[in-house]
Amino acid sequence: MTWRPRLADGTAPVLVVLAVLLVALAVTGPAYAEPAGYLALLKRAAPLVLLAIGQYFVIASGGFDLSVGSLVTAEVVIAARLVEGDDANTAWVIALLLCFGVLVGLVNGLITTKLLVPSFIVTLGMLLVLDGAVFLWTGGAPRGALSPSFRVFGRGGFDVPVLGQVPWSVLVLLAALVGAALFMRGGTGRTLLAVGDNDTAVRLAGGRVDLLRVVAFVLSGLLAAVAAILLAGFAGVSAQVGTGLEFRAITAVVLGGVVLGGGRGSVVAAAAGALTLEALFSLLNLLGVSGALETAVQGLIIIAAVAYAARGGGSRRVLRPRRSDPVTP
Repeated sequence: MTWRPRLADGTAPVLVVLAVLLVALAVTGPAYAEPAGYLALLKRAAPLVLLAIGQYFVIASGGFDLSVGSLVTAEVVIAARLVEGDDANTAWVIALLLCFGVLVGLVNGLITTKLLVPSFIVTLGMLLVLDGAVFLWTGGAPRGALSPSFRVFGRGGFDVPVLGQVPWSVLVLLAALVGAALFMRGGTGRTLLAVGDNDTAVRLAGGRVDLLRVVAFVLSGLLAAVAAILLAGFAGVSAQVGTGLEFRAITAVVLGGVVLGGGRGSVVAAAAGALTLEALFSLLNLLGVSGALETAVQGLIIIAAVAYAARGGGSRRVLRPRRSDPVTP
């Protein structure tokens, strides 16, 4: 019998919500009367969308990655310390940051698959390790400075007729999204979804389950590194720059209709979920709603998404074992 993953897109609902929010922004905020307002929204949302894409790979394969927020903070702190405001250091430091992101993802993936430690615990431990290392290194006050050529990725752009200046971060975001969508349309991406849905069936069909899960964590770490580069250029250096981003990324993914537990969802929907979340917070800010409400909104979205899936509204019950799944190969 040939194993075929049962795919569920779920992109349409989140796109409808996103469209409504964009219209609401245009009505509420004068800045959104021009394309520049929406480009600025994409620029702010780019790091979160990249994190959501990376989180999607891990969640779709049946895991979690709670380390990405701390990884972003560590990357920004390392960048400032090594660049020291010198443009000559930009290229090799960026290469180092990307390698560090891949390394963290690789460690997360190997411990999860080879030592059989739940990904929630592994990445929670990595979060604490990175937080502790950053605090020990900086004492809570990062040193160093980013060079102008480093910050151009998060702040700079290029001119396009009619649209005006398009940020480089938007171009990076589009390239990552297209690459992720093409990856998920291929055989490896479809098998990755199948792993999250029923890893036993994939093993029986000859699939390399452990390798695919490691790849998911590596991609998450790599995209977190890219997000850190963009966020550092946009927001500057801080020891709290990545705080809470892991939960925002998870919220964005479930808002996009991706089922916690794996096997369901679209990477485009996950990215749209991140943009929807950023648009929602921008609208709340324009309406004068306290920023403290953001955390509550994220929590409500996660609870509602899990409850919806557990009651059968999603295509998989994430909180209960499925009797149809074989216990042993």
